[in-house]
Amino acid sequence: MRFNKVLQVAAGALALAVVATGCGGGSDKSAGDNAASGKLTVGIKYDQPGLGLHNKDGSFSGFDVDVAKYIGTKLGVKPENITFKEAPSAQRETLIQNGQVDFIAATYSITDKRKEKIDFAGPYYLTGQSLLVRSDNTDITGVESLNGNKKLCSVKGSTPAQNIKDKYAKDVQLQEYDTYSLCVEALKSGSVDALTTDDIILRGYAAQSPGALKVVGKPFTTEKYGIGVKKGDTEIRNKINDAIEAMIADGSWKAALEKNFAGTGFEAPAPPQVDRY
Repeated sequence: MRFNKVLQVAAGALALAVVATGCGGGSDKSAGDNAASGKLTVGIKYDQPGLGLHNKDGSFSGFDVDVAKYIGTKLGVKPENITFKEAPSAQRETLIQNGQVDFIAATYSITDKRKEKIDFAGPYYLTGQSLLVRSDNTDITGVESLNGNKKLCSVKGSTPAQNIKDKYAKDVQLQEYDTYSLCVEALKSGSVDALTTDDIILRGYAAQSPGALKVVGKPFTTEKYGIGVKKGDTEIRNKINDAIEAMIADGSWKAALEKNFAGTGFEAPAPPQVDRY
């Protein structure tokens, strides 16, 4: 009887362990361990033209994708051995904390609040928040014209959405969607008056819908895009910082921007200085 009891307890413990492992969906290995094995999982956006896009043929394209591939190469991982995983704005910290991704390159603004949960390498790009409207719109010309209870769309968990809540909540109705592509569709249909996020993201959407959408006004915030990594993983953060500096120095950074925004009138800005905090 005692032997059977021991077997039952052991089986129960094993079942609990299996369940716990299955629920996590992540990995206990560090990003460095995974890179050493020749494979990486990287979080990107799937719906941002010019930055992070999951194409119809299953491929991925965009500046963030090229940055991730360059970093992967410097970490010893071939581009074909990188698995790209969708990283919606509201889920990015969780994906990193749970080990579901090794790092995230997804128009990820560096903020003090986010640095409480994760660490950042970079920045690898500097931008600012702007407004996207329909081409026939004459009412909204910039942030100074955000009044009259206009409907403004942004994404849940994003820095631009929080900026609007903090500074313009009395002037507009903020509509928060899960993705920017849903905001774009709402803008085209007339369900919202404008979309707000970082200027470079909006220019990608405007280029994707020529004649239908336009970017208005000047950027009214400063955003620093960083590479999100697990909190306390100083080794991988330093290696990614080295890779970003190398990408800027050898011309690959500028070339990636020019390739991904060719024909849009976009001009590559001066590269940022990496923060070795």
